[in-house]
Amino acid sequence: MGRRSGIEGFLRAAARGAAAVERESQRALRTQATQLRQLERQQRMAAAQEARDQKAAEKMAKLQYLEERQGEVDDLNAELQDRLDELKGLLAHTLHHDDRIDFASLKSSERYAPFRPPRELLSESPPLPKEVAPLKGLSRFWPGSVNRHAEDVAKASEAHKRALAAHEHTESQKLAKLSKIKREYEEKKEAYERDVLAHNAEVERIQAAYHSQDAEAIVAYCDMVLARSAYPAEGFPQKFRLAFQQETGELVVEYDLPEPSVIPQEAEFRYVKTKDQIEFKARKPAETKQLYQDIVAAVTLRTLHELFEADQVNALSRITFNGMIDTHDPASGKEVRVPVVSVRAPKETFLELRLEKVDKIACLKNLGAQVSPRPDELLAIKPIVEFDMIDKRFIDQGDVLTVLESRPNLLDLTPGEFEILVSNLFGKMGLETKLTRSSRDGGVDAVAYDTRPILGGKVVIQAKRYKDTVGVSAVRDLFGTMMNEGANKGILVCTSGYGTDAYNFCKDKPIELIDGGGLLYLLREHAGIEARIAA
Repeated sequence: MGRRSGIEGFLRAAARGAAAVERESQRALRTQATQLRQLERQQRMAAAQEARDQKAAEKMAKLQYLEERQGEVDDLNAELQDRLDELKGLLAHTLHHDDRIDFASLKSSERYAPFRPPRELLSESPPLPKEVAPLKGLSRFWPGSVNRHAEDVAKASEAHKRALAAHEHTESQKLAKLSKIKREYEEKKEAYERDVLAHNAEVERIQAAYHSQDAEAIVAYCDMVLARSAYPAEGFPQKFRLAFQQETGELVVEYDLPEPSVIPQEAEFRYVKTKDQIEFKARKPAETKQLYQDIVAAVTLRTLHELFEADQVNALSRITFNGMIDTHDPASGKEVRVPVVSVRAPKETFLELRLEKVDKIACLKNLGAQVSPRPDELLAIKPIVEFDMIDKRFIDQGDVLTVLESRPNLLDLTPGEFEILVSNLFGKMGLETKLTRSSRDGGVDAVAYDTRPILGGKVVIQAKRYKDTVGVSAVRDLFGTMMNEGANKGILVCTSGYGTDAYNFCKDKPIELIDGGGLLYLLREHAGIEARIAA
């Protein structure tokens, strides 16, 4: 029994050992499985977190994109509102501005730049001699040292002489160049100062003429007043013609108004998410009509206000304003010039108005204005006074081009016929020309209007049937006439030629000189006439 018990104990112990090993193996497997599950769970959690982060980033990017698109819409709407405020504030803008012109501000006060010699031409100090160290100590007694020292001193002295000669030559060349540059500077300075004196003298002459209520000076001054008026850059041509009746003190203004297209067609911008597009809501036709009528009335009242306020010498007793639209007829496509407003305002009556509080259209009607009920549809009215009925300088210019073939020599024409010829020629070239009556100072021979937008404007033309060279005085006279007339450009036409001073005076000025050869070319190209100039 004792033996069996020992065996059984061994077997039980072996079984327990095997069970323990099995249990340990199972525990290891379970631990490994747990670790694998934990790793998988961590990976799933990391992937889920990454997905959440990506979705958050995508959501944030989408939000930012939507904000940017909405920002574009906000900017467009802000620009649109600024434009509308600018259009609605046309009259109010001028009420806070003094429209009188200070003649002193027209004078040139800028001094010519002082002379500054080029740095490379500045004088330099002469070279110093090279020092040769003296003999000292026992070196003085070394065989030949004294002679060598004397040679070194002689060489240094000779080198210094050569350096001095080279320096003097270089300085002489610098001085010659500097003198030339200084001479050219003085010539340019004198020319500049002459031009400044001439310009300032012309301003003083115009000022004196204006204060003496000379008719042409009144027109030139009023022209400057309107030209300086600050309108929006887009859509406002600011083209006009002026005529003055000195006997009655009436100024007639023919003013080009903006077209209806000056009003934005968009009423509001908005962003459509589903299309990812920015769209706009169109302005209602009734609102466009009302806005345009307001603009027409504002420009009319503003022009009257500016001219009356700027009248320093009380020369204007009343102003007649004709507002014109220069556009294309949508029915025919042809160019048309349509009057849409006309008003005659006495100065005393107009200055009593409180423009900051008036209803613009009602104010015009109260002044007895003729106002188109549909200016946006180019519905014309009859002007109270036609512009061309006022300027008494304008005369019937006749037609010399048709009879020139019998007298192809331009010198055979009388001075009056030659002036008519030049006026006819520029009419053929597309300008609206008006020949003027002879004046005591021989100023304007013809007034022309270049009707092109932006590039066009008022042009004064003088004609000289001369055999001799035209001097600078004639060009100066033309420049003075341009300032009197408030013209954009001046043209001088002659049958001879011009001197150097005449061409120099025209530099940087809107003046064109046409000599005899140029005139013959223009007659041939634009009138088909082969003329000649023979004494």
